[in-house]
Amino acid sequence: MKSSCSFILGVVALAASIAQAALSPREIQEHQERRVKAGKRATEAVVGSAEGFAKGVTGGAAGATVYPTTNAELVSYLGSSTAYTIVLQKTFDFTTADGETTATGCAPWGTGSACQEAINQNDWCTNYEPDAPDVTVEYYPSATLGIQITSNKSLIGSGSSGIIKGIGVRIVSGASNVIIQNIEITNLNPKYVWGGDAITLNDCDLVWIDHVTTSLIGRQHLVLGTQADARVTISYNNFDGTTSYSPYCDSYAYWGLFFDGSDDLVTLKGNYIHHFSGRSPKVEGNTLLHAVNNYWYDYPSYGHAFEITTGAYVLVEGSVFQNVPTVLDSGATGQYFTSPSTTANAACTAYLGRACQVNGFGSSGTFSSSTTSFFSDFSGKNIASAETYAWVQEYVIADAGIGKID
Repeated sequence: MKSSCSFILGVVALAASIAQAALSPREIQEHQERRVKAGKRATEAVVGSAEGFAKGVTGGAAGATVYPTTNAELVSYLGSSTAYTIVLQKTFDFTTADGETTATGCAPWGTGSACQEAINQNDWCTNYEPDAPDVTVEYYPSATLGIQITSNKSLIGSGSSGIIKGIGVRIVSGASNVIIQNIEITNLNPKYVWGGDAITLNDCDLVWIDHVTTSLIGRQHLVLGTQADARVTISYNNFDGTTSYSPYCDSYAYWGLFFDGSDDLVTLKGNYIHHFSGRSPKVEGNTLLHAVNNYWYDYPSYGHAFEITTGAYVLVEGSVFQNVPTVLDSGATGQYFTSPSTTANAACTAYLGRACQVNGFGSSGTFSSSTTSFFSDFSGKNIASAETYAWVQEYVIADAGIGKID
């Protein structure tokens, strides 16, 4: 994805074309068939390796490669105590797996056609929105609790075919060494708060989420719960907040990324985070977040991207904020460094092994802090590399999400 890599690949391709010209028609055909087979194999194994805090994760590489064909098989493989690489070659639709539920919920933000309503999960409406009008909610309960993924798993998609619809996934209860790559999770009761989270991490270690697309999600696209999520890398994903229902009764989802763990190390690199109005991410608990080379795009004037509260330690570098009028919500109580200048960014060298990269802003609000008091927390950790924000402008949108891996 780097420009230097593109140049090298171009030279290699040119050399290959010259070499191919000397082959016979039969040899050319055999050569192409070998390439097709090689490409197919590449989609049936994890591509690349994790940078940053989850460096070294191997997922299910030690086990067999399996190809589920039914929902039951997928659930069984993901929850097994055996290491697996699990390849998705189609859409697995769980929407109606547990039927449909009709219940009384609430409408905290109004009853307009584009307003998100809420399921009364754990008496949320009763306890937190007692003055909101009651409404009848009709939702699919299968989406409200994701499929559990146990240790030593790789969940990958073949090409652009690996889609999970109507349910999310959970990496919880001490699970470790998990990779999710090149899949899409979509359509989790988008009309309803508490309708379902796409990806949940809670009490886990060594997790890599890469080239995943999330869309049409009722609650969080990605949530790291209150227990420790020790080493996590989130890279080159497409977090798509475009929706027909939201708390602001518009097309921008509010519930994006929420990092709330008690002892979390999170690398957030190369992600396309767009069409949200808040919480993208919200950082608190005791979370060290290294946000590098991400692209935030298209937020409404009344929304915001970051929420940084007590217990958050956030370093943002080499990223792009385009059409994000308010980058950081008011009242931030956490600590954060925004790589404001080449002079200030030199402070990164002692702890990251290099200077930090400045961020780029287009039609966006200010985001400036030079706080470095938490930099010692990076000592001895695996640190992701950083490109310039110009590189992000050129490559991230084109390369993020399902079907973009190479």
